[in-house]
Amino acid sequence: MDAWPWWVLAGLAVIDIAIRITAIIVVPRNRRPTAAMAWLLAIFFIPFFGVFLFLLIGNPRLPRARRRKQQQINDYISETSEHLHFGTLRPDAPDWFGPLVRMNQQMGAMPLSGDNGAHLISDYQESLDAMADAVRTATNYVHVEFYILQSDAATDNFFRALEETARRGVSVRVLLDHWANRYKPRYRQTVARLNRMGADWHVMLPVQPLKGHMQRPDLRNHRKLLVVDGRVAFMGSQNVTDSTYNLPKNIKRGLHWVDLMVRLDGPIVASVNAIFLSDWYSETDQVLSDIDIAHATQGTGDLDCQVVPSGPGFEVENNLRLFLSLLYSAKRKIMIVSPYFVPDEALLLAVTAASDRGVEVELFVSEEGDQAMVYHAQRSYYEALLRGGVRIWMYRKPYILHTKSLTIDDEVAVIGSSNMDMRSFGLNLEISLLVRGEEFVREMRHVEDEYRRLSRELTLDEWMQQPLRSTVLDNLARLTSALQ
Repeated sequence: MDAWPWWVLAGLAVIDIAIRITAIIVVPRNRRPTAAMAWLLAIFFIPFFGVFLFLLIGNPRLPRARRRKQQQINDYISETSEHLHFGTLRPDAPDWFGPLVRMNQQMGAMPLSGDNGAHLISDYQESLDAMADAVRTATNYVHVEFYILQSDAATDNFFRALEETARRGVSVRVLLDHWANRYKPRYRQTVARLNRMGADWHVMLPVQPLKGHMQRPDLRNHRKLLVVDGRVAFMGSQNVTDSTYNLPKNIKRGLHWVDLMVRLDGPIVASVNAIFLSDWYSETDQVLSDIDIAHATQGTGDLDCQVVPSGPGFEVENNLRLFLSLLYSAKRKIMIVSPYFVPDEALLLAVTAASDRGVEVELFVSEEGDQAMVYHAQRSYYEALLRGGVRIWMYRKPYILHTKSLTIDDEVAVIGSSNMDMRSFGLNLEISLLVRGEEFVREMRHVEDEYRRLSRELTLDEWMQQPLRSTVLDNLARLTSALQ
């Protein structure tokens, strides 16, 4: 075989150098240093494939039109809530709590509201049935928004509730993530059932180039929420699907998901509804002007609550800033539950610095992973965490601990859809609920105690016995996790 002409080789060399120089200029701009370094390594070692990958998934932002919509939504929420009374707030808040709430609101959150009821549901089937019971009480509308929504044996009661409610003439509006559902089991059966009941349903963040819907294909709307008549809301980590997700590989391995949902009533329901209305507008261009979020009803408790949305439509990583502020504010105890804990430098420093200043820090993760790359990336941080004094509890297989929560001392907690990983910080649309109230934190402590009972503690001595092949795999996964 003849060698390539010198001028072809010279041309390839010039292109290669141009790619590398351009990458140094373009890639680091407005990007986290770790992500920039990971992209530069990919482009330098595999230039042509690295450039293709960067063009495909290198932009972590939503398209400009969708970002404009998000800004319109933020402006509307700010104007609507400026002069509203969202219940009576609890007295004697910590000095740091007020500035934290203001920061959240400046980033796009609704105001802090008082007089709220919030109760946890930790049983998987019980939460599905509780949502079904709430749906059956609807007289005006039901708003359903879940990352994964599947009609199966476990969710049949929930879907029957939607069908019964729709037959009474109540509006049933449904949003589900496109990529997370389109190629999964039972998608066709699910949308057929939604069509038969007359639900107004749409996919979120669709990747449909022929229909003019295109953005970075791995952006996801990861939110999970339900609103009934603006009176009751549910949110948390659980999808509407069987605890195996109906995936053959999960069923074969015997995997089941463990989740946590919270039932809400009071003024905070209007804030959860505002997130649904904003996502509905983003996907449909429809403004549901007949839905009133300006008048809130009294709740069954006196908890202070604030909903914090986050995602690539916002200018900054709202959820990460919320977590960091809380970690640095803790005085006695931090409890983190995150199935995918892949921190950036700031979050890792905040966790270990808390331990250094004498705060008790515990992290709950799963003993077994369902996503290989994230699982190994997470493991790459265990040594630093253990050496930093963090206690790591591994929820025993074959269960996947999917809850996402953070409790600080005895008064403040966060629960929602957001993991503590780079994907949730930069690529997923998430929803987090900030709660202030000792009674709610006590409920969280009961759940954490149960998780601890069903877990085993990972020690530094055990971890240091990991084989070399596992360490190599973990470190490679850690590098790829920064590609955003």
